[in-house]
Amino acid sequence: MENIQTYLQQAVDKNASDLFIIAGRAVSMKTEGEIVPIGGERLMPEEAEKLVRELYGLARRPIDRYLSVGDDDFSLSVQSLARFRVNAYRQRGSMAAVIRVVSFGIPNWQEKDIPPEVMKIAGMTRGMVLVTGPAGGGKSTTLACVVDAVNQNRNAHIITIEDPIEYLHRNQKSVISQRELSMDTSSYVTALRASLRQAPDVILLGEMRDLDTIQTAMTAAETGHLVISTLHTVGAVNTIDRIIDVFPPAQQQQIRIQLAQVLKTVISQQLLHTTSGGLVPAFEIMHLNNAVRTLVRDSRIHQIDSVIQTSAAEGMISMDESILRLYKAGRITQETALRHAMNPEQLQRKLGGR
Repeated sequence: MENIQTYLQQAVDKNASDLFIIAGRAVSMKTEGEIVPIGGERLMPEEAEKLVRELYGLARRPIDRYLSVGDDDFSLSVQSLARFRVNAYRQRGSMAAVIRVVSFGIPNWQEKDIPPEVMKIAGMTRGMVLVTGPAGGGKSTTLACVVDAVNQNRNAHIITIEDPIEYLHRNQKSVISQRELSMDTSSYVTALRASLRQAPDVILLGEMRDLDTIQTAMTAAETGHLVISTLHTVGAVNTIDRIIDVFPPAQQQQIRIQLAQVLKTVISQQLLHTTSGGLVPAFEIMHLNNAVRTLVRDSRIHQIDSVIQTSAAEGMISMDESILRLYKAGRITQETALRHAMNPEQLQRKLGGR
């Protein structure tokens, strides 16, 4: 068995997105969406523990929390190699970890197939923007590109609150304060409340996990700041429903009114396998125009999809239209298109039943 640095090096060399340390199987990595073994023998529990402890050593992070709670998130850097985001956990009584590979540099948004309409977020000065999608769907990359665009073009104070920090930003035109949960602050809501006293222009909130965080984020957006955050939802309708459902029924109408005022844009994205063996993002883009605001206030959220479909001139696009364009461009197969569609039956008809 190799040491953890050797496996990290192999993951970077093979352009892997993730590395898996799990007892009962060989050390494995995910490349182009496929998990493949890179170690010879299956790991014994004590070997998995050795590798996990080596990760903590590289990060110079106490292992106490992990031993007491059973899971932990943190990041680490290996000089001249890459940054890594680590989720350590226990499974079947043994130590395990999944390690996300993050390059030192900020990705180029054009090379990552991020549409110019998404990058317009960087020009906004107030309100709330949500970037949503499943885990591993590319949200962190999109957010890093947006923050970098603000940093290059605006004189602003950007505060990021992350768990953990993935991409390191250097001050350019902006001043950037990057805070990491556990290391720099105890919780999202604590850091978010404190940030309002730190003269922020842009606040990047890694995730809106609970009622208090969502309420504080909405208040921050109301008071003249640009708040950008994420949710693990796909589609604008599901995203708005998720936010409203967090609150007690007696509060939901007031939240609808508040959300209609502060929410500016919802971006949803998924990563799809391409015909060439890579990954490409599909995006849904919804801006809150007067029609959408009215639907949110009046609890007719299910009608938002119709507005998106008829508002291409305003920069909106539905997830299924984005997927259809990728299919017509020959970048994805019909099977992939239908698997990721929000309405597979309707998309099938557009594909001509082929």
